[in-house]
Amino acid sequence: MSIASPPNIERVLFTEEQIDRRIREVAAEISRDYQGRVVKLIGVLKGSVFFLTTLARYVDAPLKVDFLGISSFSNKSGAPGVVRIAKDLDESIEGEDVLLIEDIVDTGLTLRYLLQTLSGRAPNSLSVCTFLDRNSRRLVQVPINYRCFEIPDRFVVGFGLDYNQLYRNLGYVAVMKPQT
Repeated sequence: MSIASPPNIERVLFTEEQIDRRIREVAAEISRDYQGRVVKLIGVLKGSVFFLTTLARYVDAPLKVDFLGISSFSNKSGAPGVVRIAKDLDESIEGEDVLLIEDIVDTGLTLRYLLQTLSGRAPNSLSVCTFLDRNSRRLVQVPINYRCFEIPDRFVVGFGLDYNQLYRNLGYVAVMKPQT
């Protein structure tokens, strides 16, 4: 079921059908790559929840799920700044095959921090799966093992992505109209 487009939506970027089809394709890749192993999906709150739960339903491999929350702070010039863990994992990842689930990878700074932090906890393996990749804004190169979609340098909402905590529940991904 679709929700009517809110007035500040410029256009739909990916429909529910496109999203579902692509997540199934990525889940098949993950299932193949993790065959015979247990994979631990770690979702980055809050945006990844919609993607993680949909992806998990289609992965044909034993899996565990955990979440962590992060906070980002910009410096006075508005440049990306400090990232910290606001909600840590509930369980250890030592010896686990970990797949970090992101809603969007943008500058790469947050992902780099998370990969450094999690790799220090001695997982057996650590890979990244992102729903959206906005590579045009990348400041640091980070490894992305699985991605659903690359997007232009526009502000998007839906399927977990928000604007002031709104629009996460849209079943599609849409470009917001520029704020005037």
